Amino acid sequence: MTEKSIQKILVANRGEIAVRVMRTAKAMGIKTVAVYSEADSGSPHVMMADEAVNIGPAPSAQSYLKMDKIIEVCKDLGVDAIHPGYGFLSENAAFAKKVAENGIIFIGPSEHAIEVMGDKLAAKNTVAKYDVPMVPGVDHAVEDVEEAKKIAKEIGYPVLIKASAGGGGKGMRVVDREEDLGEQMQRAMSEAASAFGNPAVFVEKFITSPRHIEIQVIGDQHGNLVYLFERECSIQRRHQKVIEEAPSAILTPEKRKAMGEAAIGVAKSCGYYGAGTVEFIVDEQLNFYFLEMNTRLQVEHPVTEEITGIDLVKEQIRVAEGKKLSFTQDQLKINGHSLEVRVYAENPRENFLPDTGMLNTYRIPKGEGVRVDDGFTEGMDIPIYYDPMIAKLVTHGKDREEAIQRMLKAIDDYHISGINTTLDFCHFVLEHEAFVSGKFNTKFVEEHYKPEMLDKYDAEHEKMAIALAVLVATEEDRKANNANANKEESKWQLRARD
Repeated sequence: MTEKSIQKILVANRGEIAVRVMRTAKAMGIKTVAVYSEADSGSPHVMMADEAVNIGPAPSAQSYLKMDKIIEVCKDLGVDAIHPGYGFLSENAAFAKKVAENGIIFIGPSEHAIEVMGDKLAAKNTVAKYDVPMVPGVDHAVEDVEEAKKIAKEIGYPVLIKASAGGGGKGMRVVDREEDLGEQMQRAMSEAASAFGNPAVFVEKFITSPRHIEIQVIGDQHGNLVYLFERECSIQRRHQKVIEEAPSAILTPEKRKAMGEAAIGVAKSCGYYGAGTVEFIVDEQLNFYFLEMNTRLQVEHPVTEEITGIDLVKEQIRVAEGKKLSFTQDQLKINGHSLEVRVYAENPRENFLPDTGMLNTYRIPKGEGVRVDDGFTEGMDIPIYYDPMIAKLVTHGKDREEAIQRMLKAIDDYHISGINTTLDFCHFVLEHEAFVSGKFNTKFVEEHYKPEMLDKYDAEHEKMAIALAVLVATEEDRKANNANANKEESKWQLRARD
């Protein structure tokens, strides 16, 4: 295919991911355009871009989801390509098609790949021919309760009723008993229709103690595909990730290779190119089953960058330009260990209820092996209209233990006031025996966490802070006394010379 050099990218997103994309684009000598809502007029991504355009009021349906308006901005400003980030329009096949029809490069996969992998049932059917392990269940939509009962009886309880479209835990119900199936199925269908405009659900076996492990893949438009190892994403609340790490603490090299090759099979099934993630459920015996494919850059992509040294945004742009991948599978190696905690404006003492308000204090940690991807500055408001994530705090170390210790210190050095955040919850998790030992699953919050545990955590840390303050004061007194003693000694020395 013909290569085309991209000169100007519009980032159809906001916050930290917009800043992240612009940082790489600028390093590549590519100009950037920001779009923003009225609520984001003073945001860092707006200040960072070469050009910025207000595209509407705060609600995303009136701004960041306005396809025609975004394409209009591209035409007005001579934009070559659009990077969708994640969320918003990143997995919207209609948007990818519209972008291409207007002669603009979509920095992502084809419309076909987005469409197929955006529907879990279509994805299951598409990848079946590639021998990818599947969770026991059915590969078609189920609307009849009696049919659902028959399926559940065959595969055994508990079962998971799951929306065919969408994600984020919506349209999902775990059912332990036949007598509950009808009611839970109706609730799942209603929620799926409301959230995704598609009531279709299917039934599969519920894995009782699962790990959530995903494989990062990337391919070019010449047929080359590689996997960049795995990310462990089992620490979740409300079926959404809070802490991720790479590599996983439980995978053997053989299991890693098997999962990587299965992920490549999933990508091949839809002619995939660009960066994408294949997600798997892993049981206690390390059997893995295909869950879904996310046809975009993941929130947690930095941990993969840290252990591989690959700038995934740069590779996305190169692939969109028609270039071949700049590395092969054999050249990829795992270097050390990396952790990411998502810093959400949420109150972990109130069931992780989103919080809003002003960042009265906002000071990020620094130091060796510490990275912060954020989209806010001190004095900014956290708007109610969007995802409550403030930042991604990432650490890298020579091994898992060093990465954890660096993360604990980084959390302690991250100073935020004015709103509640998930930082103290993340600190609690990282010190918990289940996490440290690697013996945890997606039920960590359910099995190991209660809000009052953070009160104990706060009390202990307050004691530590007081002890540290006393230690610092004592040391300063000692230095002052030594300094005074030295001055007295200097006076006697001077007199001795007279």
